[in-house]
Amino acid sequence: MSSQTGAPASSAFAPALTLGDRLRSIAFAVMFFGGSVLLGLFTPATRNFGPAINRWMCEVWSGWQRWCTVHVLRIRVVVEGEIPTGPVLIAVKHEAMFEAVDLPTLIDYPAIFAKVELMKVPGWGKSGMRYGLVPVERDQGAKTLRKMIAAARQFSAIPRPLVIFPEGTRVNHGDKPELQSGFAGIYKLIGLPVVPIAVNSGPLFRGFWKRRGVITYRVGDTIPAGLPREEIEARVREAINVLND
Repeated sequence: MSSQTGAPASSAFAPALTLGDRLRSIAFAVMFFGGSVLLGLFTPATRNFGPAINRWMCEVWSGWQRWCTVHVLRIRVVVEGEIPTGPVLIAVKHEAMFEAVDLPTLIDYPAIFAKVELMKVPGWGKSGMRYGLVPVERDQGAKTLRKMIAAARQFSAIPRPLVIFPEGTRVNHGDKPELQSGFAGIYKLIGLPVVPIAVNSGPLFRGFWKRRGVITYRVGDTIPAGLPREEIEARVREAINVLND
């Protein structure tokens, strides 16, 4: 479902923006991004102290966003269902920056499929690689794909849960695009069950102006490994969009 006015679809679902929302959004920007810059200045030094410190820094950054979201923006975060652990592929709906940064807070030490451009961000890029980002390149050759799958298998053997945004990028709330073709390939090659997670962050968190309300994560039923491409895509697509109506 899309807005007929040309505005982002999420705006059609968003509550009216109040003066309080505007003031909280400004305060959030100052506090979260200011804190992110400060943490980013320290990350190059902390990388030399081992993986535990690097993990802690990334989790602090994620936790800082969650704290600012709850206490500054007054957005409540609700999780419906049990977040999985261990060797599993978690497919998450992606509507806003919120869930991308929130993953280390939501999930216990996930390894995350992420665009390779994120690894080039000053300060945070190398820390993200050390934390467990699996770089995804849009124009993947066979060699690049093999490296990505090998890295994912190493993380799942630890064991750590793997996380992917199967739509490939952020989408407006209400939109239900087809999944990226690479998702089914990763699912087949890794051979892990999939746990889909829906999220409705778009109407409240998309864009600079945030709105007070409730962001919900809804954990779907586990989908077994080894299903045909058409079936796995249909089941994941349906499950990650259950909060979009």
